[in-house]
Amino acid sequence: MTESTPLSGCITIVPAVPHRGDDGFLYLARIDRPSRTITRDGTEVTLLPKGLVFCDPARRRLAQAGDDGRMTVFRIARRHLGVPDPDLDRVVGASVPGRGLGALVSDFLAALATEARSPRPLIGDRLARGALDLVAALVMDLLQTPAPQEAEPGRRADTEMLTRIRAYIEARLREPGLSPGSIALAHHISVRYLHKLFQSDGTTVGRWVRQRRLDSCRRELSRTPNRRITVAAVANCWGFSSPAHFSRTFREAYGMTPSQWQARAAAGPGTPAALR
Repeated sequence: MTESTPLSGCITIVPAVPHRGDDGFLYLARIDRPSRTITRDGTEVTLLPKGLVFCDPARRRLAQAGDDGRMTVFRIARRHLGVPDPDLDRVVGASVPGRGLGALVSDFLAALATEARSPRPLIGDRLARGALDLVAALVMDLLQTPAPQEAEPGRRADTEMLTRIRAYIEARLREPGLSPGSIALAHHISVRYLHKLFQSDGTTVGRWVRQRRLDSCRRELSRTPNRRITVAAVANCWGFSSPAHFSRTFREAYGMTPSQWQARAAAGPGTPAALR
């Protein structure tokens, strides 16, 4: 593409990673043909098709296309990801191979880029929202998963399995029936082993699913097009058993009710309602 293509108010396809950045945006490049990139430690590597790399022009960590290289660059508004800026800064320069959760995100972004050429803005907007959730999950995965050189050989199989399970969960967060039993069955493992995988990561299956659902609900309630959506609709959409349970869980996690969060987001930063 020779010019910027807006996919929604939060994601835009740009012709290339710019030389000067904006602190409000994160750039994510999807590799279409083998391309070079500068990693976090300053070394140069070649990424294969479907690979991803987080870029930040302000920090000079850029994906570079050679003579035969080609990539699709997505400019993402940081505030829509629901991830703290320090965490986003930690993944800048990270490259992600096109497998596991990386493959899921890569394929989804490819579909989103294709939809950008279609005259169906509502579908494109919904896909863009899904892409935000997947990119946020990928950031969390990068922060929680040890680098290959840091992982003990005996744990690599567990780490790969945990990555696949997280990707599976992310794709099914909206399903009320998502449970440790159904997750274990889908991966041909025991529930006991499933719990062991998450315990080794310092959490539990239920807690991880609940937090990912809450993060998704928080973003849903914060987005401008959804300021009139009801709390009950959001709870139902993201797999909570009842609005009351959702409100109680949300308040325990964020210190306010979903309605209060929605009102604060609607008021905008710096307004009296947003500061309460």
